[in-house]
Amino acid sequence: MANNNEQHKIVIVGGGAAGLELATRLGQKLGKKGKAEVTLIDATSTHIWKPLLHEVAAGTLDESEQVEYLPQGHRNHFRFRLGKMEGLNRQKKEIYVSPTLSDSGEELIPSRTFSYDTLVMSIGSVSNTFNIKGVAEHCLFLDTTRQAFKFQKQLFEAYLKSYIGKDSAHVKPLSIAIVGAGATGVELAAQLHEVTNVLAIYGLNEKSTVKLTIIEAATQLLPALPIKLAIATQQQLVNLGVDLKMGRRVTEISKEGITTHDGEFIEAELKVWAAGIKAPDWLSQLDGLATNHINQLIVDNTLATSDPDIFAMGDCAACLWPDHKGNVPPRAQAAHQQASTLCKSICNRLSGGALVPFVYYDYGSLVSLGKYTTVGNLMGNLMGTVSIGGFIAKVVYLSLYKMHQVAIHGYFRTAMLTLSNAFRRSVYKKIKMH
Repeated sequence: MANNNEQHKIVIVGGGAAGLELATRLGQKLGKKGKAEVTLIDATSTHIWKPLLHEVAAGTLDESEQVEYLPQGHRNHFRFRLGKMEGLNRQKKEIYVSPTLSDSGEELIPSRTFSYDTLVMSIGSVSNTFNIKGVAEHCLFLDTTRQAFKFQKQLFEAYLKSYIGKDSAHVKPLSIAIVGAGATGVELAAQLHEVTNVLAIYGLNEKSTVKLTIIEAATQLLPALPIKLAIATQQQLVNLGVDLKMGRRVTEISKEGITTHDGEFIEAELKVWAAGIKAPDWLSQLDGLATNHINQLIVDNTLATSDPDIFAMGDCAACLWPDHKGNVPPRAQAAHQQASTLCKSICNRLSGGALVPFVYYDYGSLVSLGKYTTVGNLMGNLMGTVSIGGFIAKVVYLSLYKMHQVAIHGYFRTAMLTLSNAFRRSVYKKIKMH
C-alpha cells in the first residue's frame, strides 16, 4: 500500500475495452477526489473498440469513433502515458516502459519507470500463428488499430494498382484470403464485400471483381453460435459470393498464396490471419507471474494474479469459468464485466474492504455481416437461449457497443456522439480512401 503521505498509485497497462473503462471509472471515483493517482499506459494514443477493427480494416469506420486517451484522461481525472511495457520488478513494485520511436527510428520519448501500489494488466491478445511457416512474414493481422489501418492502406493500394495502375489493362479479380472463420474472419469478409460494391459506385471498377475466400480448419464456421445460426450465416456468405473452404488446415503461407494440408494452393494477393489468439509472449517472462500455455496470466476468482498486488482482465487473463469446461471466453462482454468488478474491488482495497468475486454472465454471441444481416443467440434466465437475427439482432449488437460508450463517455455524450455520427454518415463518404 502507499505511504500515508502519498496517494495510492494505480497503474493500468492497456487501453482496450476493459482498460479504458476501468481507468475512466477509477478516475471518476478515486482520481477526482484525490484518493488515488490513476495512470493508464498504452502503446498507441487512440482507442477503438476491438470488435470494430474489421471496419477499420475495410475503411468503413467513421473516424469519430476513435477515442483520444489524453482528453479522455483529462475529462475523467486519470493520467495517460504513451509507451509499451517491457518489464516488471515485483519486489520494487515498478514497471518498465520502452522508448517511443518515430517511424524513422528517432527516439521521441525515452524509456521510463512507473511505480505502483496496484497494477492491472489489460493488454489484450494477439493472433496465434501456431508456428505455421510464412504466417508472420506474409499475413496481415487485426490485433491492433495500427494493424487494421495497415490492412486498409494495402487494400486501397491494391485496388488502385488493379483498376487504375499499370496492371489495369490485365484486370483479374483481386484475391483476398482470410484464415479463420470465427467472428473476426466472417465479419471482415462481409465488410470487404460491401466495400467492393461501394468502390464500384465510386467508379473505381464497373463491378465487384474481388475474390474473397475464407479458410477454416474446422468443419463449421462460428463455433460460438448454435449450428442452426452457423449454417444460416454460411449460406449468407455463399450468397455474397464468398468461397468457403471448410475442413482445410493451413500448412504454409507464401507471398503468392496459401497451401492447405490436402495439397491445395489458394492464390491470394492479400492474406489475413484470424485463426486463434494468445497473450503476447513477453507475459510468460513477467517476473515469475503464473501463466498458461497461451501466455495468459492465471487469475483467481477476484481477478488477482499470483501476486496479490497485480490483477489481470480481458483477453490476457485466464479466469476459470465455474460449471463450464474452460475459462471465461475472450469477448468484449467479459472485458466489460471484469472492468466493473475490478473497479469495485480496487475501491474496496483502498478502504480496507474485501475484493469482489468475479461472476461471468454469458449474454450470448452476436455476429454482424455488415449491412446484410446480423445473427446470434441471447441467453437469459427467463427464456433460456434464444436465436435471433435480422433487425433485432442488429439492434442488440449495436447496444453492446453503446454500453461500452456509456461506460467511457456517460449517457449524454454517447447520445450526442450517436446523433452527430448519424448526420456525418449522411453527408460524408462511405469509405476511407487514403
